Amino acid sequence: MTEANTTTPDRPPFPTIRTVSIGRPFHWLKLAWADLKSCPGASLFYGFCFVAGGGLMIAALGWAPEYIAAVTSGFLIGGPFLAIGLYEISRRREQQLPCNLVATMTPWKRNASNLAIFAAILLVIFLVWARASLVVFALFYSGQLPTMATFLRYAVSTDHIGFLVAYFAIGGIFALIAFAISVVSIPLMLDRGHDAITAAIVSVRALLANIPAMFVWTALIALLGGLGLVTFLVGILVTGPLLGHATWHAYRDLVE
Repeated sequence: MTEANTTTPDRPPFPTIRTVSIGRPFHWLKLAWADLKSCPGASLFYGFCFVAGGGLMIAALGWAPEYIAAVTSGFLIGGPFLAIGLYEISRRREQQLPCNLVATMTPWKRNASNLAIFAAILLVIFLVWARASLVVFALFYSGQLPTMATFLRYAVSTDHIGFLVAYFAIGGIFALIAFAISVVSIPLMLDRGHDAITAAIVSVRALLANIPAMFVWTALIALLGGLGLVTFLVGILVTGPLLGHATWHAYRDLVE
């Protein structure tokens, strides 16, 4: 018996990656704004879900910085998965289909098993980072852990530069890993039915082929995400949907 070839001629194992200009992320946000204006009810519903989820996490943790910083990072890590409904809105607009809210709530069913695998991967990354966050705090604070106000003072001063360098360096490593495997992976799984590992590899390839544009895209994500946080999550109502829609357009631009 011969082994069956599972790769069909019309579907290569890895799609072709496009190279885009450094300013292309701004175009993705422009398209995202058009999506939001076209389907404001459905888009803002998901924005409200981001706000409510963030508020619940903060309330549950009581503003403890050793947890909130990790959970905030975890929120950003899991953002691409939480935005599936927003990807579906953008996809349906492309195909000139109705973008009513109910129709955007179940796109995960098209590739549920692989989305679950990818969600588990993101969860592991988050849990490891949360544990690493606690370890860094424990190493630098042998006594009582700082309050949120104290932590914020440390963040804007140079009195605890060693702690800040260690904390943000470790956090940056986890954020980079999560970002690299999430650039286009979930939209790719939803749109073409690829498995989680293939989608993650394609995502990393897209990042490596477009480092200047990805640097700008990362900065925009940090800026819009930070804007939502400094407005006590209110800004996430709009910036969350914008980033979700823009991620779909990034996928359509980067993957041939």
